[in-house]
Amino acid sequence: VQLQASGGGLVQPGGSLRLSCEASGFPLYYYSIGWFRQISDNERAWVGCIGSLNGTQRYPDAVKGRFAISKDNPRNTVYLQLKIAEPEDTAVYFCAAASFVDGLCRSRDSEYEMWGQGTLVTVSS
Repeated sequence: VQLQASGGGLVQPGGSLRLSCEASGFPLYYYSIGWFRQISDNERAWVGCIGSLNGTQRYPDAVKGRFAISKDNPRNTVYLQLKIAEPEDTAVYFCAAASFVDGLCRSRDSEYEMWGQGTLVTVSS
């Protein structure tokens, strides 16, 4: 049972990049997925999430309109699209999964049970 994040790399400011979070050993359909990025040694910032119920998404103001999360159930994969990347988006990105009774998603990393390894995104010209 694991999550595998991938797709990180170098992107120019204003460019786009798609990150993937693939689950193995369990069906993502029943789980809410959160995306976070490392902002210090001990802190991760929430950048969005998608719920298991109806795929409801939530984003913080810092990325709203620039990031988009989607779910591909047949591929057991969730995507985080950086549609308009900015230099301050440079970070290691993580995906995390949890099963919430209400089928919605959460913004606090402590509420997620399973974590993938991070993938590095660098936004630079």
